[in-house]
Amino acid sequence: MDFISGEILYINKPLNWTSFTLVRKLRNKLCRRLGISKLKVGHAGTLDPLATGVMIICTGKKTKLIESFQYQTKEYIATIKLGETTPSFDLETEIDGVYPVEHITKDLVEGKLKEFIGEIHQVPPTYSACKVEGKRAYEFAREGKEVELKSKLLVIDEIELLDCSLPVIKIRVVCSKGTYIRALARDIGLALGSGAHLIALERTRIGEVTLDQCIDGQYIEEFVDALVINDNN
Repeated sequence: MDFISGEILYINKPLNWTSFTLVRKLRNKLCRRLGISKLKVGHAGTLDPLATGVMIICTGKKTKLIESFQYQTKEYIATIKLGETTPSFDLETEIDGVYPVEHITKDLVEGKLKEFIGEIHQVPPTYSACKVEGKRAYEFAREGKEVELKSKLLVIDEIELLDCSLPVIKIRVVCSKGTYIRALARDIGLALGSGAHLIALERTRIGEVTLDQCIDGQYIEEFVDALVINDNN
C-alpha cells in the first residue's frame, strides 16, 4: 500500500476516542514507520467520542476524495432512553430533566418515528462543533453561555424501530450528511410528549462501506506494522 500517493482505510472507531484521536494515531504511526515527518491524513465524517462505528480515513492525495465521501448516505443504530434529558442530548453531561413515560406505547413510538421520514428541519445540539462567531458551539456550552443555532434542512430516508423495551428504544436510521442523531433523539422525545437522550450510537454504514469491512481502530498500529513489513519484503 502506498500511503503517500494515497490510500483509503475503513476503520471502526473505538468508544471514547475522538475522531481526531484516530486520525492522529494513524498519522503518527505511518510517519514513524515510513520515516517521514509529514503526511496528509483526514476523515470523512466526525463521530462523537461516545459513538463507535464506520469511519473512512484517507491519506496522501486521496484526501481530495473526502468531500465526496461526506455526502454519502449514512446508517446508524441508536439507543435512546426516554423520560430523561441531558444538555448534550447524550451521556456526556448529567441528567437535567425527568419527564413522564407512562403514556408511551410501542404503537405511539412507531407512529411518531414515521413523522421524521423525509425532509426535516433540525436544530443542531449546543454541544456540537457548529461554528458561531468563530467559535465552536460546544465551547460556549462548556462556558455556561447560551448560543442560538439555526435549523438545517436534512433528509431522513429510513427509521426502523429495532427494539422497544420502554423506557429504552433502539432504532436504525438512514440519513443525509449533517444529521445529528443526538438531536434526533431530543426531537423524538419531544414528539412523544416526554424527553429523551442518546445512550449508545453506532455508525454501521457510509455509502456502501459497512462495519464488516472495517479494521478495529484499537489495533490500528498493529495493522500498520503488518502492512509496512509486508511492503518492505
